[in-house]
Amino acid sequence: MTAMNLLDGRIASAKILDNIAANSVLVTKQKGRAPHLSIILVGNDGASETYVGSKIKTCERVGFSSTLIRFDNTVSEKELIDKIREINSDSEIDGLIVQSPLPAHISFTNITNAIEPSKDVDGFNPINTGRMVQNIPSFIPATPKGILLLLEYYKITTTGKKCVVIGRSNIVGMPVSILLARNSDPGNCTVTICHSKSIDIPAQTKDADIIITALGKPGFLTSEMVKEGAVVIDVGISRVADASKKSGFRLSGDVDFQEVAPKCSYITPVPGGVGPMTIAGLLSNTLSAALGEFYSR
Repeated sequence: MTAMNLLDGRIASAKILDNIAANSVLVTKQKGRAPHLSIILVGNDGASETYVGSKIKTCERVGFSSTLIRFDNTVSEKELIDKIREINSDSEIDGLIVQSPLPAHISFTNITNAIEPSKDVDGFNPINTGRMVQNIPSFIPATPKGILLLLEYYKITTTGKKCVVIGRSNIVGMPVSILLARNSDPGNCTVTICHSKSIDIPAQTKDADIIITALGKPGFLTSEMVKEGAVVIDVGISRVADASKKSGFRLSGDVDFQEVAPKCSYITPVPGGVGPMTIAGLLSNTLSAALGEFYSR
């Protein structure tokens, strides 16, 4: 039986945030101001409110300044882009994110294209995507970056390993597959991407050393799909009805944790795995933006 270890995002992110906080002090002394993250929130989606609140709180923890700009759901795409351009030209702001999801009448692509690449700390602008593909230093999407930081923290060997990524979104699945295939560390994996049109996903996962799930389908990955000693990273998080809980629901990942965990060498919990690492990845990007690491100003 494999000895199972938790990839605890709370522990790893705490250490990373301590390091960011120490560097924040140095940046503040050097520039005469703290690193500054601006967040645009459209509407009042409950989950978005929670995520944004956590980002602002973590900014405070590491000594960053933050600005929250709110718009109603009725805001036009032009108004939103005008505000983005205003922030792009503000030298006192280092990083900008627009919290998703956005209302249906606003194009996510148009919004990400409008963000100045040097302030695109969510890593969604096509220029940053292109640099990532070519292994040029750039802002990497926060969740994939958080996954890399987690692998680094726990010293998980990736070179030469077979990695299966389930899900192909531009936010997680596609970028993390590119990152783990690159000639870098973590990286140098042989990567397979599985998705809704894939045939016989278990045939792929049963042979994988590393499995990353980003589907949003509770309990999708079962023990029969995982080999002994695999590393499993669960990005999915869903609300599942649970009458035993005061809230009426519980949070579940894409992985049937109770069944899969005993077969794993390492596995992330949900919650407390990738979630905290996503914020660590975002603030790591914001620190890099404040330092001007990827783009000259």
